[in-house]
Amino acid sequence: MSKKLHKRKCSVAFSVAIILLLLINPFPSVHSQNQDSAARQTGVLRLRVRVKADDNAPLKGLARKRFFLIRGSLEQNKSVTQIAEQRTLVSRDCYYSKLGASQLFIAWLKANDCESVYCRGIDPQFVTGTNAVPEFANAYAAGQKEFGSDTTALNWLTTNLPENLRDGFYRDRQALIQTLIKQAEVSSGTSVLSVMTDRNGTAYFTDLTPGTYILTNLVPTELPQTTASWSCEVEIKVGDIATEKPYLVSNRKDRNVKCVAVEKPLPVCDK
Repeated sequence: MSKKLHKRKCSVAFSVAIILLLLINPFPSVHSQNQDSAARQTGVLRLRVRVKADDNAPLKGLARKRFFLIRGSLEQNKSVTQIAEQRTLVSRDCYYSKLGASQLFIAWLKANDCESVYCRGIDPQFVTGTNAVPEFANAYAAGQKEFGSDTTALNWLTTNLPENLRDGFYRDRQALIQTLIKQAEVSSGTSVLSVMTDRNGTAYFTDLTPGTYILTNLVPTELPQTTASWSCEVEIKVGDIATEKPYLVSNRKDRNVKCVAVEKPLPVCDK
């Protein structure tokens, strides 16, 4: 009797263990298969953006520039591309010139392709001495008087710059981009995706549902002599992965380039 009872207790314990295991993970193989299936249903788009400043310049990675991915074809999103093309844009130099900014201030922005003073630190050499930018020198002097400390005056220099000089151009561009994004989301019925290129001009769109997209920068990118606008259809397929050949983007035609920019001369500043 004791052996039979022991066997019965073991059988019951085993059955309880199986039930508990199933409660924790009722369909382990199906769950794993679903995860693998979901992973296979998305793709990755790896961008490599390289541009030439002019015909004689070497190709160089386009750093710190934002690109957008809109669901649908060019025809389906025609309203968005038309709005972008019809907008009259003011160049960075023209914007700051109109505000009365000094050429040294404009040159400081241009040196690192900056849209605002927040894109990089302001070194002491641009505050005092032969390389001093007048706007920075005046803001620094105001900070010295206000804070009584050279270090604090330098660290808080931007607070004593006029608002439009600080980031007015950047805010204007962002307002236009947000308007275009809203229009694109109405047209496509889905959210617009965006990425920013790294210092080598590389960026990744991940977890993309297969289908047709438009790759665009929405607002023309300023190059030294021209503006560049990209708007190309991209087909994302199931299983597209980042380890495959990158999607090449440029302002120059080449047999390997998938998306070529439309270039226009930089706008002429109003006198």
